[in-house]
Amino acid sequence: MSLYGRSFSDFPIVSRENPGLTGSTDNLIFTLNNHIGNWQWMLNGLSANDNDQRDTGNDASAADTGFHTMLAYHGNSFFGLGEGSFKAAALHGQGLGAEVKSLGSDGNLLDDAKTTRLALYGTTYVAPDWRLAPAVLAQHSADRYAPGDSYDWATFNARLANELTANFEMQYEASYQWMDLDPQGYNGNSAVDGAYTKLTVAPTFKPAVGGFWQRPEIRLFASWSDWDEELNGFASGDALGNDTFTGGEWTFGTQMEIWF
Repeated sequence: MSLYGRSFSDFPIVSRENPGLTGSTDNLIFTLNNHIGNWQWMLNGLSANDNDQRDTGNDASAADTGFHTMLAYHGNSFFGLGEGSFKAAALHGQGLGAEVKSLGSDGNLLDDAKTTRLALYGTTYVAPDWRLAPAVLAQHSADRYAPGDSYDWATFNARLANELTANFEMQYEASYQWMDLDPQGYNGNSAVDGAYTKLTVAPTFKPAVGGFWQRPEIRLFASWSDWDEELNGFASGDALGNDTFTGGEWTFGTQMEIWF
């Protein structure tokens, strides 16, 4: 059981007398998290007073309450096929709880917003020094930021790691995501339908190899991304979605974690 809060950024409110007036509010989240054997059930209630005064840009009202729930199963094998682990989860949220991943972080959600996500992933060794971690996720959202909008996507991901020494491994990752997005004109965005692909190679350093969840680690990565031309019309100001797209794009960087 827990209670925590987070603040939304100042936002414009609906005010005919004082156009341009801004407001602010804190979002309180009450959580019950229960584990029974391999099962986990979590329930969250959210409340943000005065968030319904937010100017949504349409006739719908922003949410000032919401709920979120998750039912998950933590398996002690790799889907019953061998040693390893797997997790299966179903998440659902409404109102302020419709941001199911970053709970309570989005104050723009409408009162009627609803989201459902399904997730399935696992980890196992396919050879003495090779680990495999596949994942499948799918999500449906509706009435999120504008009445009648919908955001549907499904992601298929696999990470393969080759443990070369006690402190170094090579990680290889492939992702494919299909999207069907209909924002109903919210924020000037257009409806699109298409797919996105990413391939990554990442030399990784860590205190000790030996599992997908072994942390901390430092990764140097190179990623190649490609996406359907149809996705360029969703957001004209997005660096990964504009009419000048002509082919794959490379990204290079570093990811690191520091524990104290």
